[in-house]
Amino acid sequence: MNVSKNDEQVVARKAGGLNPAVIIPILFVIGVCIYLFVLGNPGNFKDAEKLGGGSVAFSSVDGKDIHPESFLGIIYKGGVIVPILITFMITVIVFSFERYFVLGKAAGKGNLDNFVVQVRSLLNQNKIDEALEECDRQQGSVGNVVKEGLTTYKALSHDTTLNKEQKMVALNKAIEEATTLEMPMLEKNMMILSTLGTVATLIALLGTVIGMIKAFFALGSGGGTPDAAALSTGISEALINTALGIGTSAIAIILYNYFTSKIDGLTYKIDEIAMSIQQSFAEFN
Repeated sequence: MNVSKNDEQVVARKAGGLNPAVIIPILFVIGVCIYLFVLGNPGNFKDAEKLGGGSVAFSSVDGKDIHPESFLGIIYKGGVIVPILITFMITVIVFSFERYFVLGKAAGKGNLDNFVVQVRSLLNQNKIDEALEECDRQQGSVGNVVKEGLTTYKALSHDTTLNKEQKMVALNKAIEEATTLEMPMLEKNMMILSTLGTVATLIALLGTVIGMIKAFFALGSGGGTPDAAALSTGISEALINTALGIGTSAIAIILYNYFTSKIDGLTYKIDEIAMSIQQSFAEFN
């Protein structure tokens, strides 16, 4: 059954790449470990010998008495929102690398611009077999779509049961279906980058609000003499979360737009060759 075969092809392409349901929980665990054992390493704080080993989170020393000595220690003092923001940053990095390699593979092995020029030149000469050989060499999503279009072109050119208009409709449908099968693989996980570009800022704002609440609480609880240490801790927590959230969001948005432009470029190449295939078919058949 053709429908079943197409469904299997769609599933196969969607299955390509990383599975967010599996990867994101793993990245969260990594983010928490970085927060506890890298940022929270006693070496990042004053009087490290009193804090023991492992992480200051498991130290018997009161958290108010722990003072950072390095930038990593300062980030640790950002509070419980920090491991979430670290997870967001790692997630952006991991899925950006994944999209980079997937889209690179989708473009094929050779230079894509040269491939488009070569195929269009062969189509103008009605050299379909040579164009199919170029597709086999190029591979990738663009090569797959073009090969499907050329295979249909070749089959329809020998078909005597359909008139020219019906053949054009069938050719156009074959190219559209081939493009539809490739798009899920190209666009998979792009929503993660888009979502984190917004959510990271909101989570950072939550951390900022929590930090400011602590700061104002310290300001008001001391009566006439505010607790300067608690006040500065609350303000630094607010600013740390703000910086991490804005940085993560900025990187996610930049990379999302970059990969979106790459996908648009691949789609444009497919449309460019598809138009040439249709024009060639109309001219020579």
